[in-house]
Amino acid sequence: MIELLVVIAIIAILAAMLLPALSKAKIRAQGIQCMSSSRQLMLAWRMYAEDNRDQLPFGYAVSAGPPDNRSALWVKGILDVNNDNYIDNWNADVTLKQGAIWPYCTSTAIFRCPADPSTALNQQAQRVPRIRSMSMSNWVGGNGDSPTTNYRGYWGLNGRWKVYRKITEMMNPGPANTFVLLDERKDSINDAYFVVEMDGYPNASTTRIIDWPASYHHRAAGFAFADGHSVIHKWQDPDTMPPLTTDLSVKNDPNNVDIVWLQEHSSHDHD
Repeated sequence: MIELLVVIAIIAILAAMLLPALSKAKIRAQGIQCMSSSRQLMLAWRMYAEDNRDQLPFGYAVSAGPPDNRSALWVKGILDVNNDNYIDNWNADVTLKQGAIWPYCTSTAIFRCPADPSTALNQQAQRVPRIRSMSMSNWVGGNGDSPTTNYRGYWGLNGRWKVYRKITEMMNPGPANTFVLLDERKDSINDAYFVVEMDGYPNASTTRIIDWPASYHHRAAGFAFADGHSVIHKWQDPDTMPPLTTDLSVKNDPNNVDIVWLQEHSSHDHD
C-alpha cells in the first residue's frame, strides 16, 4: 500500500510538472495556426485587390452606402454576442461566403482563431464554434457607407488621416507596418470592422479604446499586415485585457501603450 501511494505521489508530481509545459505548447501551436490562417486571408485579400485594379474591399458596409459598396465588403454578417442562436454567429453561407474575398479563400476555418473560445447554437440547437474572430482595420478599406467623408465613417475626423482604398496608397508607415486584420475579443466583436481612433496621435495622453482586441495567445493577439506577414503581438497595459463580459463601451484610456502601438501600425498619411 505504501509503495502504491509513493507511485501515485510521483505520478502526481510529474503531472504537475508537465501540465504547464503542455499548456504552453498548446498556446504556441494555436498561435502558429492563427498566423497561418491570417496569412491565407491576407493572400485572398491581395488577390481580390489584384483582380480589381488595386481597389481594396471595404471593412464595413451595411445600409447607407451605394449597393455596389456592400457587394465589395470583405466579409458580411454582424455577430450578436448576446444571442447564441443568431444566424450570423454560425451560418457561413449568409456571412463568410457572401464576402468579397470568399472566392479566393480555402475554407471557412481561416476566419477564426483556434484559441477563440466563443460558441453559438446552430439551427439544430447544437453548440458549435462561432464562425469568425477576425476583424479588419477601419483604416484599410474603410466604411463603404460613408463616401462623403472619404470612407472614414465616424472615426478619425480631426486628424484627417487617410483611409487606404488601394495598396499602392500605403506610403507611411507602409504595407509591412500597416495591419489589416486582427483578432477581436469575443465579447466585443460584432461587425467586421475594428476601429483604431487616430485623433490626437501622436499625443499618447489622448488615447481611447473604441473596439477591444483579443488576448487569446497568453495576453497576445494575432495580426496580419498588408505585405502578407502575420505576428502574435503581446499586450502591455492591463486596461487592454479586462475580464470577459464586462462593459466594453468606448473608454478614455490616456497613455495606453497598446493603443499607441495600434496607432503606429495604422494610417499616417493625410488626405
